[in-house]
Amino acid sequence: MKKKFHCIGIVGRPRDSRDFITHEILYIWLVSQGYQVIVDDQIAKELKLKSINIATLSEIGSLCDLAIVIGGDGNMLGASRVLSCYSTKIIGINKGQLGFLTDLNFDTIFQELSNILSGEYILENRFTLDMTILSKFVHCKNGKAVNEVVLHSEKVAHMIEFEVYIDKKLAFSQRSDGLIISTPTGSTGYSLSAGGPILSTSLEAIVLVPMFPHTLSARPLVISNNSTILLKFLNIHHKLKVSCDSQIIFSVEVEDMVLIRKSVDFIKFIHPVQYNYFDMLSKKLNWYHKSINSK
Repeated sequence: MKKKFHCIGIVGRPRDSRDFITHEILYIWLVSQGYQVIVDDQIAKELKLKSINIATLSEIGSLCDLAIVIGGDGNMLGASRVLSCYSTKIIGINKGQLGFLTDLNFDTIFQELSNILSGEYILENRFTLDMTILSKFVHCKNGKAVNEVVLHSEKVAHMIEFEVYIDKKLAFSQRSDGLIISTPTGSTGYSLSAGGPILSTSLEAIVLVPMFPHTLSARPLVISNNSTILLKFLNIHHKLKVSCDSQIIFSVEVEDMVLIRKSVDFIKFIHPVQYNYFDMLSKKLNWYHKSINSK
């Protein structure tokens, strides 16, 4: 049988060093199946393996046609931001808590991976966001987000006054602790905690969620993902920050503006054939479910 994948990367740093055994077992199994395997250099030194191929995450993106991320959603976010620039497909083994982005469980990993490696999988492309901080209309700082871009104060409970322009038109002005601009992927994360809606990952949409607005009329707003969002600041009395996936943080200076738009790069997630987004939500969020056939 012709292989669907030839070069596979292993990435993801676990919180508990004891979980590195998962990386070692996976590496040995993949090599035994005849695959070329490359290990992320950030974790390679932790593994008790000899003569392994090592590369940076960017190099894995350019060399591998599949990347297996071991860990929680944080590991998946960090890897996905980089790998979205390449044609590499991505799947995750959940070693974290909720695991919205990591489909595979280690208890059944070899059977599930065998099916995926033979070509039995669902491919899903998810868009990302590009964030640019403009200083007098000069591009000065750039970031990418898989989940969300968040405007917030450096200190807790400090109001920010800002205007939101959508496609160059003023949409609203606001006094709040900040604003969450989320993709459908991120709608089950920080956005959900702030009262935002869950967006199906098949939607071509972005949701804007105010953070503790100083008015009861402020509500989440869903717009097209082809829209361009520009944030302008009325008064900056304290230090402001813009974060991408809560992992990359930039400072906003006086007279800066923040531009957010859909990136040209997509994440190529693959799922087992039995993957069902709504079933996953039901399990992760503990939604009540009762079969109409049950008594």
